[in-house]
Amino acid sequence: MKHMTLGELRSSPWGAPDLRARSVKDEMRANLIARLKRGERLFPGVRGYEETVVPQIVNAVLSRHNMILLGLRGQAKSRILRQLSGLLDDGIPIVEGCEINDDPFRPICRRCRDLIGAEGDRTPVAFRSREERYVEKLATPDVTIADMIGDIDPIRAAKEGHTLASELTIHFGLLPRANRGIFAINELPDLAGKIQVGLFNIMQEGDVQIKGYPLRLPLDIVIAFSANPEDYTARGKIVTPLKDRIGSEIRTHYPENLEDGMEITAQEAWTDRGVGLTIPLYLREIVEAVAFRARADQRIDKRSGVSQRLPISCLETVASNAERRALVSGEASALARVSDIHAAVSSITGKLELEYEGELKGAESVARDLIRQAIQFVFRKYFPRSEFRRVTDWFENGASLRINDTEPCGETIGELKKVDGLLELAGSLDAGSSVQEQVAAAEFVLEGLCALDKIARSEEGSYSTVAKKQGIDDLYRDYAMDPKRFKKPLN
Repeated sequence: MKHMTLGELRSSPWGAPDLRARSVKDEMRANLIARLKRGERLFPGVRGYEETVVPQIVNAVLSRHNMILLGLRGQAKSRILRQLSGLLDDGIPIVEGCEINDDPFRPICRRCRDLIGAEGDRTPVAFRSREERYVEKLATPDVTIADMIGDIDPIRAAKEGHTLASELTIHFGLLPRANRGIFAINELPDLAGKIQVGLFNIMQEGDVQIKGYPLRLPLDIVIAFSANPEDYTARGKIVTPLKDRIGSEIRTHYPENLEDGMEITAQEAWTDRGVGLTIPLYLREIVEAVAFRARADQRIDKRSGVSQRLPISCLETVASNAERRALVSGEASALARVSDIHAAVSSITGKLELEYEGELKGAESVARDLIRQAIQFVFRKYFPRSEFRRVTDWFENGASLRINDTEPCGETIGELKKVDGLLELAGSLDAGSSVQEQVAAAEFVLEGLCALDKIARSEEGSYSTVAKKQGIDDLYRDYAMDPKRFKKPLN
């Protein structure tokens, strides 16, 4: 918007009494009501919260509340906070050059009051955009009250000839600079207690002391926080008066079903590689099931959670491994296979915070077990009552099969045809008729049988009959690491 003077602003629509008196919370409420009436989606790109989190946020805005989003990592808290700015007007008038975006009709800082007193209707007015009215700060232990509220600036005092007791020597912090907008603080419990006290004092009473100088700042602001619920409730790092001043507490959550999780992962993961890459539906289901299994696994710390970034990173690595195979084998297109998930273990281990039992087994071992459980879950969905006897008999008769990850599918299909009944079983998956699709479907069957302990798979990708002795060895190894898990000693 163009610049104008205060006199021109008075005669514009901004001079209407209803707009003059409207606060930021009133502004967000009015814009929200308009969007609800139009049936617009409030938080584009945020999925799975339509019946849970979004209605609570709507209620908070309609109630003109400050709010806090409580949730584990990777639950779109920051994305939601940033999209709150969409409820602001496209632009608002401010006194030109004001550090705290003063309302020309109701200035609160000394500079703007003096300027309007001297210039009157000739006071220059600028406009601040919606994006500029959103201020975000990640709370860290080293944040000071000067960062958040402000401090005395001795250099300004010296240059402009003011005493240190003058309000004109104050350098305002992030909170006053967010005046007439939204101020978001991520990970609130990491903010020192004295800083939190400064926050609630200025947001409720509108006053603060800077280096002993009492300052009245009736800010017009919406404050939104995010926090981990473990920090918020158990570690007690949010001071009680601040909690009392937060109007709405909204709990976020991970996707409640596989379909929602897959939609989020597909939306966020970078899989468009420009090489004709295809990722079958059953493979996407397995990747998402890894995260669901991890969230239910007793070896993984529930307080830390399993971020939605796990399936996103895993799917990207699966795509990269399929892309690598196509480049090495000289194939024109790439089709992801179940073996690519085993190559993505490095994208899983870093996302897991393990409990004691998980630490004993190791992150990689836990990750591979989660992959096995996910494959078994999805495999049972696609093959609930299938007869695998012909395939398992072929292995039990002493045969084995090794699939080279980098060889062309035309060569791999020849090896798969040797397994009695395998391609016939894979064909019932209805995954396509191309050679690549047949190889991928057959590998899914083999991996599913491994997950059901019908056949065995080595780390090198060789399939064979189940090694009974190896299972006993694993049992004794587990007993040696943690005998308390067993009801009676192993002899």
